[in-house]
Amino acid sequence: MELYFREVGEGQPLVFLHGIFGSSDNWLTSARNLSDEYRTFALDLRNHGHSPHDAAFDYPAMVDDLLTFIREKELRDAVLVGHSMGGKVAMNFALAHPDQLQKLVVVDIAPKGYNMSTYVELQGLQAIDIDAVKSRGEADEALAAFVPEAAVRQFLLKNLKRKPDGGFEWKLNLDAIAANIEHIGVGPVFEGSFEKPTLLVRGSRSRYVKDDDVGLIKKIFPKAEIATLDAGHWVPAEKPDEFVETLREWLGRSGTAGS
Repeated sequence: MELYFREVGEGQPLVFLHGIFGSSDNWLTSARNLSDEYRTFALDLRNHGHSPHDAAFDYPAMVDDLLTFIREKELRDAVLVGHSMGGKVAMNFALAHPDQLQKLVVVDIAPKGYNMSTYVELQGLQAIDIDAVKSRGEADEALAAFVPEAAVRQFLLKNLKRKPDGGFEWKLNLDAIAANIEHIGVGPVFEGSFEKPTLLVRGSRSRYVKDDDVGLIKKIFPKAEIATLDAGHWVPAEKPDEFVETLREWLGRSGTAGS
């Protein structure tokens, strides 16, 4: 599958992967701020943003998409940076194809299973009658019954797209995501460990990466460092400057190609 992407900058490649219901837009600020030193790519994963839709939606499929992208772009010594679901794509890619990247950065997700059966964001999006809704306000009202946080609703409703003949449709493949949601909650689907430099950035107010997870992280990613920022789950959006500063410092300190 040929993924949509945005590219800016020159230098060592950084490949940014968004979380579920996100898109390449989520990473534009970080990518631009790092483009003075790096060649940055922000991708739309399958069934999201401008990338193709497909019934298959699991980590092996997304890892294959990423492998195709890296090979077609002939990226050498790439660094993967993934948030939430994108972090799991990055972790699985690192385990499956460690020779294809130099470093790994995971943002606020651990290499373990999460219960997605009561994922309220998905339930909220499904509650929107996409064929009947006449305005974003109506969609927001329907979503608010499931997602009380206005900022989260605003993020989710970026997936609405006006149709040329009126009304709305989804940019993302909501049906495929809903049908495969249990595949997104699983732990790593590839075995082994990744022996190269790894950074895990977590939010101190997030529930996704707990102190008890550090042992598992170190087992699978022995060279992992943990950085904690004063944020919730959406670390790059909540603390954009601190996140970029943390990433830039670690990239410089953790060695360069061939080291």
